[in-house]
Order: sequence, then C-alpha cells, then structure tokens
Amino acid sequence: MDRPLRYEQAYPASQLLPDLEPANDIPAGPKVSARQKMFALKRGMSERQSKLGSIRATTLNFRNMHEHGTLLAKYLETRKAIFIDRLKWQIGEVDGMEFDQYDTPACRWVILHEFGEVIGGVRLLPTSARCGMYTYMLRDAQKGILPGMPTDVLFFEAPVNPKVWEASRFFIADSVPSARRMAVQHELFYQMTVNAEEGGASRILGIVPSIWARWSRRLGVGAAPVGAKFAIEGSYSQSVLFNIKNDSD
Repeated sequence: MDRPLRYEQAYPASQLLPDLEPANDIPAGPKVSARQKMFALKRGMSERQSKLGSIRATTLNFRNMHEHGTLLAKYLETRKAIFIDRLKWQIGEVDGMEFDQYDTPACRWVILHEFGEVIGGVRLLPTSARCGMYTYMLRDAQKGILPGMPTDVLFFEAPVNPKVWEASRFFIADSVPSARRMAVQHELFYQMTVNAEEGGASRILGIVPSIWARWSRRLGVGAAPVGAKFAIEGSYSQSVLFNIKNDSD
C-alpha cells in the first residue's frame, strides 16, 4: 500500500498538481490509476459490508435535496452537534443547523445515514467555484479573508481548477461505535472520491484532522501534506492532497 508522502516530498507544487503547470517535463503516470490502488481496499468488501449493515450513502445538491425529505436538515444538525457543540467552533448556526458561505449550489454534500440517523458526511466544492467574494475555504484563508484561519494553510498558491476539488467538514458521528468506525470512514472516503471523480476531479484538497496520517495508513490511502498544521478553536487540522485519478486515465 502507498504510504503518505513526507513533508519534503510535497514540493514543488508542479509535482503535486501537474495539470496546473506546463506538462512537457512530466513523466507519464503509472498504468494503474491511483484510485484503483486506493480502493484495492474494496477487496475486503464483504467484511466491511457486514460492518456497514444498513448504512446508505446519499449525495445531495440543490437540484435533488427536495427528493430526500429532511436529510439535508439532519445532516446540518449533525454538523452543528460536532463542530459547534463538541468542538466549540465559532461558526454559523440557525435553528439548530450549522452552515457557512460554502454551502452553495456549487457544492455537493456526501452523507452516510442509517435508519434516519446521519452517521457521517463531507462537503465537496470545486476549486473553480465562486460565490460573491468567496471561492473555497483554503483559498480564502490564504487570501486572508477568513478570520480565525491562518494564511499559510497551503505551501503553494491555492489552485483554481475544475480538476481539483476541496473536501471540508469531514466527520463521523460520535454515535458510531469503534467496531464500525473504520468501515464507515472507508465508505465515506470512497463515496467522496467517487463523487469528486464524477464531477471531473482528479485531485482532492482536504482539510482533515492533524492525525490524518494515522487513519490514511489504516485505510490504505496515499496522501501528501500540503500545508502547515493549524488550529481552529483548539482542534488541529492540516491541508492534505489526495490524488484520485491519473489525468491519462
């Protein structure tokens, strides 16, 4: 399995995001796609499926959210329970739901749920998105327009490219028992990757807990740190790049 890259291997940006640079000097990628390698983990599908039980994955957007009843509201309520109630983040809240300026028609919400209970989720947003003065979280932090977030969240200039998507608000609900937690983490990461790839992404910039290296090894996911660790209300996060597809695939 691929191991996460060391800090010094994260430079320069052209090695991480070759489609943002002239490609003349870049060697061809391997024949086996990064996504195939990452999800060779699907080989243990039967064991994980037994742990997933009746968990379903639903991707919501502004076009289809009316088809899924109160699922979006429950997802935003769960985000509040985690990011505001437990982690004490000073972020937007209305009527028991957490939200911010990036919950727009440009985003997708990937939600895991079981028997009406939301147990995991992640928000996806193309780095080419724009809503008023805002683009996406990492770029806006780098530009200095997000109070409470440092500007050195990335080691390179934040990309604006439809092939690069940002993943944020990644969570597994506290109600998920430890015996199921890794299977749920894997399923959420898998669904996130499938959705981003369907949207045209070949890479995902993720804002993840600073212990990301530990769970990425458990999941067999190759990733590279691409920014300094930073604190939000006492909890530490880091920017990480996931290559999910070779551009030649």
